[in-house]
Amino acid sequence: MLDDRGFDLWAGVYDRDVRESDERNEYPFAGYRKLMMTMDQRIREHGGRRILDLGVGTGFLSKILYDDGYSITGIDFSREMLAMARERMPRGLFIEADLTQGLPSKLRGEVFDLAISTYALHHFDQAGKLRLIRDLVPLLDPKGLILIGDIAFADRASLDLCRESTDEWDDGEDYLVFEEIRPHLLDYRPQFETISHTAGILALQLSPEGK
Repeated sequence: MLDDRGFDLWAGVYDRDVRESDERNEYPFAGYRKLMMTMDQRIREHGGRRILDLGVGTGFLSKILYDDGYSITGIDFSREMLAMARERMPRGLFIEADLTQGLPSKLRGEVFDLAISTYALHHFDQAGKLRLIRDLVPLLDPKGLILIGDIAFADRASLDLCRESTDEWDDGEDYLVFEEIRPHLLDYRPQFETISHTAGILALQLSPEGK
């Protein structure tokens, strides 16, 4: 698993590496573009315009939204990736922070319609994922939506099958397994959509009245 320096070094070729993995339909990024387009669709269906992007990286998804007038706040621990995101979205707000240490204090008092994260939370164990999700709730509008797109699986059997099918598996990462995390998130009406054999989207709705 890469640290912030590793991601800084990867930043220049990250988008290319992701695209090539997706095109080969291989772990870890098989289904990447479909996942991003599905996330984009879900965000637009919700209707909110204020976006908090956790692990914004180079800003692939947020840039699409930004170009259509969405307000973007992005957090990442890679200075180089944030520099690329800032260049793409000069009117966005970007914060350099390590989310494993909690949400940055600069977010206090802010309110967002959606919190999104793509290919970031596999750096957290399940307890860390749950802690971050719960910390997000006070920052969201009562009808807010959390969308997490990542290397993720509906059940443990699907994860095991993926692991057996590849020679490259990162044991330092902790992939979301919906059947295991779902019981801890029932207050937020958890839903999971499988995107590929390596990717899925977890959706959490704060209010039953939300869209």
